Order: sequence, then C-alpha cells, then structure tokens
Amino acid sequence: MEVARSIAEMRAIVKDWRKSDQRVSLVPTMGALHEGHLSLVHKGKERTDKSIVSIFVNPAQFAPHEDFNTYPREEERDFAALRHANVDLVYAPDVKEIYPENHHTKVEVQGISQLLEGQFRPQFFIGVATVVAKLLVQVMPDVALFGEKDYQQLCVIRAMARDLDIPVDVLGGETIRESDGLAMSSRNAYLTNAERTLAPRLYQEITAIAEQVSAGADIDQVCAAASKGLSESGFKAIDYIVVKDADTLEDPTPGRPMRVLAAAWLGRTRLIDNIAVPA
Repeated sequence: MEVARSIAEMRAIVKDWRKSDQRVSLVPTMGALHEGHLSLVHKGKERTDKSIVSIFVNPAQFAPHEDFNTYPREEERDFAALRHANVDLVYAPDVKEIYPENHHTKVEVQGISQLLEGQFRPQFFIGVATVVAKLLVQVMPDVALFGEKDYQQLCVIRAMARDLDIPVDVLGGETIRESDGLAMSSRNAYLTNAERTLAPRLYQEITAIAEQVSAGADIDQVCAAASKGLSESGFKAIDYIVVKDADTLEDPTPGRPMRVLAAAWLGRTRLIDNIAVPA
C-alpha cells in the first residue's frame, strides 16, 4: 500500500495506473475507520482495478463550537486496517495541501443542502461539497463511494457531481450496523457505556416509523410519537425525525419512494440515522 501526502504524489501514482487503462475507485473519509468505511472499500474494489482511500479531517465542515479538535484521529490504526483490506493507495494530505493560503472558492449545492442537516448545521454542506469536489477533481476516479448512513450528504454529493459535470459514478453503500442496530459511526466513541446501551433506540424508532408509514399510518402522528419516546427514554434533544421523499428530501408525495431520517442528541453525541420506507 502506497501513501501520498501531496496532490502531486497522488496524481503521479494515478497517472501511472492510467497508462494501462486501470479503473480507479475513491472512498473519501475523515479517518477513525470502521467496518462501514471498509465495506465501501470492498464495494469499490469489486468495480475497479485500483482503490484509493483519502483520509482528511475537513475543517471546513465543522462549526466553531463543534468537535474538530477532538475528532478521533487514529492514522496508524487506519493504515493497518487499509493494508489488511488491500487498498492500493492512501491519500492523506494536510490542511495546507487542501486549503492553501490563497484558497477562496466554496461550493454550495442550493436547495437540498438547506434542508434537515442544513437547518441545524448551516455551513456543513458547503464544507462537504467543497472538499469532495476538490478530492474528485484531484483524483478523477471512475467511481466514488459514500455511505448511506449520511444519506443527505450522499444526495448532496450526487447533485454536486452532476451539476459540475464531474465524470464520476457516485455510489452509495448500505449502512453497516452493530449487532444491536446502532449505525456505525466514528463519533460513537463519544458515547458513555450507559448512552451506548440506549443508542440503538434511535434505529428502533425509525424502523417502527417506516413499517407504520408503509402500512398507511399518519406520518405526523408516528413521527411525533417516536420523538416523544426518544425524549422520554433519555435522549437530550431531537433535532428532527421525519419522513421525506427519498430523492428530493422534500415532503413526500403519493407513489414515490420515501425515507425516514433522524438526528438526535444523546449526551454530547449527535446521532443520525435513516431507513427506507418499504414500498
């Protein structure tokens, strides 16, 4: 496994692969890798000849009060996991490589990025879209993979790549869960033992909503009941628990696929999750 710290190093390696017409996959990450990330690596390797994982904790997607300084950074552990997964190249630039002193451009995907997460984290998707656009242009992979756990992020990135004519196939990978249903996330490390025991309740509630809505239940009523249940069980705050159109994230319309999406605070940890409503 090779490691590149600069755009020039990474591009030289990819250029060499392209000489023999090898297809390339990219999995952008912020490190602190878990089985969810590795499932994306495996999915990419099934579709391409060479695999790249980027590791970059992106300051542009953190608000001043958020956890940029304490976000888990475990580079050696991550490298070991990626070697075991037979990744070909890790691209691990520092902040100045991605955002040099003369960097002034930001990418904003209007509409879909201003809903849900965008209401609670107004600058988040600008930071995400900007760094992902840069990574896609830097690497120019054939396939880029993102987890469905961050479902709105996946929708935003797909729209950004389409609108900017970036020639990459953006694929989603299913949410990988712990045995009790909790969606795997690097931030799960923040949970106390008691909070970790309670955390799967979020998945249980959105699963129940999906089943009830599929059976014809009133969306507002079941979402309100789930929110109340989470609050009573010990969740500190419910940012949202909603059912939306699976493609636009606007209010659902009859006959179109739907998605249950939720974000809630458990102690100092903000958990997000989502699930499709059965047709």
